[in-house]
Amino acid sequence: MIGNILIVAAAEGFIIKGLETKLSDIDVVPKYSSPKMAELSAKCVNVDLVIIYTDGSIGTIPDSLVYIKDFCSGQDKQVIVIGTMEEYEIVSKYIPEKLVFKFYERPLDMGVLTTDVEKYLDAEVQYSRKKSILIVDDDVSYMTMIMDWLKDTYRVSLANSGMEAITWLAKNHADLILLDYEMPITSGPQVLEMIRSSATTANIPVMFLTGKSDKESVMKVLSLKPVGYLLKNVDRKELRDTLAKFFIVT
Repeated sequence: MIGNILIVAAAEGFIIKGLETKLSDIDVVPKYSSPKMAELSAKCVNVDLVIIYTDGSIGTIPDSLVYIKDFCSGQDKQVIVIGTMEEYEIVSKYIPEKLVFKFYERPLDMGVLTTDVEKYLDAEVQYSRKKSILIVDDDVSYMTMIMDWLKDTYRVSLANSGMEAITWLAKNHADLILLDYEMPITSGPQVLEMIRSSATTANIPVMFLTGKSDKESVMKVLSLKPVGYLLKNVDRKELRDTLAKFFIVT
C-alpha cells in the first residue's frame, strides 16, 4: 500500500514530524505544507488524502480551507482533521462533513490514526480501479441525477460548462466524457473540437448526452468522431447498459 498524504499545519514542528515518521512506517509518502496559498496549491498534486492539523489560527485561513474543499471535491478525496472541537467547528464552516473522513481530538492517538489511514487507502485502491467519467452539462440538476445513476459503478466528476471541463481535463484523466450539445458560451461541439485539438486529450472518448435530436446537429459532430450520441430521455438502465457495453468493447 502506497499513498500520498498532504499534512497542512501552521508549522512543521515536533508533532508534525512525528506524524510524518509514523505515516512513513506504513508505506505512506507524507509531505508538509503551510496553509499559505502559493505553497498549498503547489503541493496539492497527486494527493490521496489531506490531513489538516489545526491550531488557534485556523480561523484566519478561510481561503486555504476553501481551496482544500475545492481540491477534494474535484479529485474525490477526503480530509482528516486533527484539533479541538472548537477548531473543527471552524473548519466545518468551509469543508462539508461529506468530505471529512475522520476528526480526531487532541491529544492524538497515532496508532488509531495510522490504522484508519491504512483502511482509507485500501478503499482508495479499490475506488481508483473504477473507470472515470466526466459529465459536462450546464443543467446541474440533470448532471446530478446522472451522477447518482452511475456513482456506484464509476468515478464520476462534474463540469457545468465547457471551459470548466477543459480546466478539469488539464489536471485529471477521464476514461469517457458525457457531453451536452447545447451550452452557453462554449457549445458541446466546440468543447469536443478543443478536446480533439490537444495532444493530451485528443484520444479521450466522448459521448454526447443531449436533447438535440435533429439530423443536422448529429451530422455536425460526426467528423469529430464521438463514440456515441444519446438523447436525454434515456433511462437509467439503458444508460448503464450502454456504458457497460462501451467499456467492455474498449
